[in-house]
Amino acid sequence: MRPSLLAALALAFLAAPAAAKEWGDAKRPTPGPARLIGGPANGCIAGAAALPVDGPGYRAVRLSRNRIWSHPQTVAYVKKLGAAVDALGLPPIYVGDLSQPRGGPMSFGHASHQNGSDADIWFNLDPKPDLPPAAREEIAITDLVRPDERGIDPARWRPAHAQLLRTAAGFAEVDRIFVHFAIKKELCGSVAGDRAWLRKIRPWRGHTEHFHVRLACPADSPDCTPQPAIAAGDGCDASLNWWFLDAEERRKLEPKPRPPAVPRPKLPAACAAILKAP
Repeated sequence: MRPSLLAALALAFLAAPAAAKEWGDAKRPTPGPARLIGGPANGCIAGAAALPVDGPGYRAVRLSRNRIWSHPQTVAYVKKLGAAVDALGLPPIYVGDLSQPRGGPMSFGHASHQNGSDADIWFNLDPKPDLPPAAREEIAITDLVRPDERGIDPARWRPAHAQLLRTAAGFAEVDRIFVHFAIKKELCGSVAGDRAWLRKIRPWRGHTEHFHVRLACPADSPDCTPQPAIAAGDGCDASLNWWFLDAEERRKLEPKPRPPAVPRPKLPAACAAILKAP
């Protein structure tokens, strides 16, 4: 595993509230209609639905984590993406973490995935063996980025990866998709024709082996906190270059004095009742 990814996971763990274990210990969702509360990094879910572990074009993995829960919109999205992948003639995709049965902070792995708007899709496009759920804990990893993080690994990158991302971004409910910045750079340099979908592909650290889909708040969830709007354009401008600067170059671009750190948002008050519900 890359040192940068290890650091990110460590930060996610350290940032997890003390109550994260309580959220992980909740084994089933609350009854009643589904609704998302708060944001991806400070929220929860009422009435979550479970993603079926198998479907046309997809296979859920790492099921021991019990993170196959989400809003029905997210579950429906994964099913639609799997069906679209199947129609393209690609091998089934591996689907990783959605959310916990009641959402909330996780004790490891993510700072987000809390309110049911996130889903991880693995880049592995190899033919998939027909494995029972218990045999999917250790999955084959396809790391698409060079160790120096300056570009993609040409031995592993395939045009089908761009096709998969284009398909994933093409659904109206998708707000944005996070990929490693080297993958975004590759797309910026290689995608021809319609490039409008590139706007939804956002550069981030990690995400060399999977991409992270974030959906917009569904209409039935007025307490869901929407994400800030994405800037106009395809994102293939100078803002992408920032990710490739070293630490010293980044410091030179920081405002002086630096703005004060923003405290981590607290969970909405409504989440306490979600956690404690029978």
